[in-house]
Amino acid sequence: MTSPWTIGIIGGSGLYAIEGLEDAQWIAIESPWGKPSDEVLCGRIGDVRVRFLPRHGRGHPIGPDELNSRANIDVLKRAGCTDILAISAVGSLREEIEPGRFAIVEQFIDRSNRKPNSFFGSGLVAHVSMADPVCPRLSEMAAAAVNGAKGKLATGATYLAMEGPQFSTRAESRMYREWGADVIGMTAMPEAKLAREAELPYALIGMVTDYDCWRDGEAVDVGQVVAQMQINSQIARDAVVRFINALPEGRQSSPIDYALEDAVITAPDQHDANLIAKLDAVAGRLLSQS
Repeated sequence: MTSPWTIGIIGGSGLYAIEGLEDAQWIAIESPWGKPSDEVLCGRIGDVRVRFLPRHGRGHPIGPDELNSRANIDVLKRAGCTDILAISAVGSLREEIEPGRFAIVEQFIDRSNRKPNSFFGSGLVAHVSMADPVCPRLSEMAAAAVNGAKGKLATGATYLAMEGPQFSTRAESRMYREWGADVIGMTAMPEAKLAREAELPYALIGMVTDYDCWRDGEAVDVGQVVAQMQINSQIARDAVVRFINALPEGRQSSPIDYALEDAVITAPDQHDANLIAKLDAVAGRLLSQS
């Protein structure tokens, strides 16, 4: 049994549009979790419905430490998304992952600590598994799309999520290398955790812009990051279109579609009605069974 694809694209700096999008229109979608980064650009490419959300808003008015990732994931779920492909600028913690390369992320080390990282809490406690935090099916297709766009590729990367908005100190950067991290960024967490709670398969393409500051004599600056993003962006846009065009005609279900199945631990007589009302999109499939 298959169903149609609706792909949510979360684009970072340098990726504010999807080329070849038909019937495109920006739609404001309200969320009970607050204000999302922007309206959602809705359209289609062939038979695939596409929903694009600029992570920092058009023109980049929102900093990485101010993102309302709960609202962003919630509005993509409300827009009918079945899967999410995220594209984000990252720094490299490995010599062989040089600026200009694209990294398909497989694992995360989460050092973010100020942004709300769950839709659940008192009145409805849930614990989803994050052992394998990305969707292998989407990640494989994303890697093929980057290859097709002639981008240099690294796969199986571990992403260190830092809070920001400041860049790392040298001591931090070197410590993260010792931890086994390969790339570093400020936005993929709690985004990936929230996507899992929303039962949305998630994959991340990291656009490598710099070497962070672990190398002697080097430091990151915004000018360097922006310049490399502009170089990377055309390949990224091409890869997104290739990714969408290469999707199978029908979508087979994923185990992630049922991530909440055994995650809720709160007894039914202790459920908080107000929280359940806010979860109407994120956990609608599960709550409809209650």
